[in-house]
Amino acid sequence: MQLRRIVVIGTLIGVVIVAAILYRTFSGTSGQQLTIAQQTQSEISPGQISQPEGRAPAYRAEKGGSAARGPVPIVSTQATVEDFPIRRRTIGTFETPAAVIIRARVDSQVLEQHVRDGQLVNKGDLLFTLDDRELQAALARNEAQLAKDQAELTRTELDLQRARNLVQRSAAPQTQLETATAGNRAAAATVKADQAQIQADQIRLSYSKINAPMDGRIGTIRVAPGNLVSASDTSGLTTLTQMQPLRVSFTLPGRDLTLLRAAYERNPPASVRVYEPDQSEPLAEGLLDFIDTSVDLSSGTVAARATFTNDGLSLWPGQFVDVEIDLGVRPQTVMVPTVSIQSGQQGPFVFVVKPDDTVELRKVQVFANDRSRTALASGVQDQERVVVEGQIRLVDRARVSETLARPAVGASTQTGSSVSPGR
Repeated sequence: MQLRRIVVIGTLIGVVIVAAILYRTFSGTSGQQLTIAQQTQSEISPGQISQPEGRAPAYRAEKGGSAARGPVPIVSTQATVEDFPIRRRTIGTFETPAAVIIRARVDSQVLEQHVRDGQLVNKGDLLFTLDDRELQAALARNEAQLAKDQAELTRTELDLQRARNLVQRSAAPQTQLETATAGNRAAAATVKADQAQIQADQIRLSYSKINAPMDGRIGTIRVAPGNLVSASDTSGLTTLTQMQPLRVSFTLPGRDLTLLRAAYERNPPASVRVYEPDQSEPLAEGLLDFIDTSVDLSSGTVAARATFTNDGLSLWPGQFVDVEIDLGVRPQTVMVPTVSIQSGQQGPFVFVVKPDDTVELRKVQVFANDRSRTALASGVQDQERVVVEGQIRLVDRARVSETLARPAVGASTQTGSSVSPGR
């Protein structure tokens, strides 16, 4: 029994000794490794920390807003103040003020064709000549009838004069005078009817010469010399379309009605430019000359129209174009490059460079834009510098290394908005 106690006590003493040795060994090694790590960290400069290949160095915003690894390189430009033209851009269609179907007004045969397809003609130019022999014969017949009736009128006038003389001498009854008077009046009426018929024949005869009723361009000619034509033919011989001037019809949102009416009432009215799709150079420039009397309730738009002289015949009826109209001017508007505008959960914002080489995240209210520049209603002041490159690496109050952007050629040229205010 006593021997067993001695063995147990010896075992416990051995375990304690081994535990003490192990504790001293591992605690000394850990302290030595920690000291080495601290020394190594103190010897490596912040710019020598390696990053995984293909990744940009990570910047951590501290309490003051500055990046832990130094200033962020950015490119900035100054905001400017100028009068900002308010413009709207939409789609329009050219239409002609007049298009006439050339028809025959008498039944006849085409003898001559004096124009060709697509020819430009002036008002009064001869287009077609029809066979007029039958009309000439009818006119001659009615002229002969007029001569006969005029002779009858002369006879009745002599009878009337004789009846008056006899009645004055009481040599004839009063009824004879009355009969002579009635005969004379009937003969005069017959002569007037003949004259009217002759006038109608002359008008019908003029229909054998078909002339252009206005200046314009001839369309496809549907008949050829020798064809019979009829006054009841609805397709006509050809079509004459007025080319100068032309009108472009377009629509604008109903919310622009106030600006549109003000632009229409100006003297001169608002300027309207048209462009071919995806082109920056205008085809032509005209003036607003019509606003519809009401807003279309189904689409919420109001129709308008502008007239173009089309001197060079570069415009064509039915042509689809982009329409740009000047609706007014917003004076003293702050302008910034569109690329400086960033989108956030609380709306658009920009980074403004401060005098202490930090940036401020500034919320802005957009008035309108013209693709390359944006007009601001609030948020940025004149001459303040906004960041146009490097925004993705910025946070509020971050320190920056600034480079001023080169001014673009024609940057001072005034441009206008193509979208609605506030959008």
